[in-house]
Amino acid sequence: GFLIPYLIMLIAEGMPLLYLELAVGQRMRQGSIGAWKIISPYLCGVGVASVVVSFFLSMYYNVINAWAFWYLFHSFQDPLPWATCPLNSNRTGYEEECEKTSSTQYFWYRQTLNISPSLEASGSVQWEQALCLTLAWLVVYLCILRGTASTGKVVYVTASLPYCVLLIYLIRGLTLHGAVNGLVYMFTPKLEQLSNPKTWISAATQIFFSLGLGFGSLIAFASYNEPSNNCQRHAIIVSLINSTTSIFASIVTFSIYGFKATFNYESCINKVILLLLNAFDLEEGSLTADNLNEMKDYLMATYPQEYAQLAPQIKNCSLEAELDTAVQGTGLAFIVYSEAIKNMEVPQLYSVLYFFMLLMLGIGSMLGNTAAILTPLTDSKVITSRFPKEVISGVVCFMNCIIGLIFTMEAGNYWFDIFNDYAATLSLLLIVLVETIAVCYIYGIRRFEKDLYTMIGRKPNLYWKIMWAFVSPLLIISLFIFYLTDYILTGTLQYQAWDATQGQLVTKDYPGYALAVIGLLVAASTMCIPLGALMTFIRKRLKRE
Repeated sequence: GFLIPYLIMLIAEGMPLLYLELAVGQRMRQGSIGAWKIISPYLCGVGVASVVVSFFLSMYYNVINAWAFWYLFHSFQDPLPWATCPLNSNRTGYEEECEKTSSTQYFWYRQTLNISPSLEASGSVQWEQALCLTLAWLVVYLCILRGTASTGKVVYVTASLPYCVLLIYLIRGLTLHGAVNGLVYMFTPKLEQLSNPKTWISAATQIFFSLGLGFGSLIAFASYNEPSNNCQRHAIIVSLINSTTSIFASIVTFSIYGFKATFNYESCINKVILLLLNAFDLEEGSLTADNLNEMKDYLMATYPQEYAQLAPQIKNCSLEAELDTAVQGTGLAFIVYSEAIKNMEVPQLYSVLYFFMLLMLGIGSMLGNTAAILTPLTDSKVITSRFPKEVISGVVCFMNCIIGLIFTMEAGNYWFDIFNDYAATLSLLLIVLVETIAVCYIYGIRRFEKDLYTMIGRKPNLYWKIMWAFVSPLLIISLFIFYLTDYILTGTLQYQAWDATQGQLVTKDYPGYALAVIGLLVAASTMCIPLGALMTFIRKRLKRE
């Protein structure tokens, strides 16, 4: 259900827009702000919007690396700290909150985040997470200290090592009991999802984030390319490698997810069997997973009163239900994987490998984000004439680290979700839409063709021109409308809060000030485009007068 929209978005959005951004950066030899200023002075706000989005992203994204460090440090313990529930203060049993949920969820929500019951209860900064965040920013700063040349070398490492870990996980994942169930679930088409706009928005968001479209990082890196570099070939190769990697990683994920779902399903079945055996004094072996439903019907008919009293304790075990409870984002990375890892042989080894891989991927993403912020700043002669690049990089990292402490508070995860959901998605759609319209209809597609011919010795074929001029803009406009319509129909925006008394997530409405922050996040980047055009218009009018 997701694979079909993903592949369509790759062909209609991913490859064409990646080629466009690489070509713009390579031709204009500037970062995102300077490149769009050259195309038209009225488009200066497009580059600023990209920098603002990248700044928002870097503010919260490095918190994921902080969490990865936290889990990596704990992966060397035997047993793993999320393998079992901790004892209570009297050491007479397990922690009550942990008993109501699972050991992995307890470690995540209580021992990692120490999460508050709501967004209003902000709490204090968690010093362990604050130290991990500081370490994460220190690593990023050391990687970008020597400029783009050293950043490129670091990216080779952060991009190649995860492939080795994924390969190890693929071999291990496919040999796990129940892995086939996860793979069957992944590749079974769910055609009803194709009519759901959210599926298409999710596919487009995945393409945008994985390729880095609209952030300005592609334009920043391409500005350092040789003028004759074949950016068309690179756009095709990078798009295909990126998508192949995503599908490859999905196979690994769903094989492990199938193992987790099968393990939970069989554990549920065994608990029900044990409960019925003890309650009705049945012979050992008389009740199995194969005849469970028949025996339940028999017991219900033979002992109606006893069965009715026991009914609330009998769970309805379903493998399909376990597979349907798909988790995304941080929940997938830190809860689902850690739950699967704890049930593997030599869990410490697989835990270290996994969180090291997560760290490499996170640092690689952060290098692209910081490059998108730093390149426009270092392109400015006013700034570079006063401060060396090392100081500029240090100030940007330090500012982000200080602001990022918000996400290490007890309510920090709720703020993380706000930034993750609203800081980039809508803004990226608008930025990329303006980029395609600017190149095709303001700069001119024929003029752009000549630039490409000058650079790579050939003009773009009909596929590229149709995608740039018609298909991509129309598809982005459709997604933009779907996105806005979905939020209008949703009504009051809500979030998932952790209820320690129930040991589960509950839905709550965002308070007024959180809605104001969401509005500011969206407006801060999107309004840069019209404000930039307005300021340029006013400046030109004043010069004439």
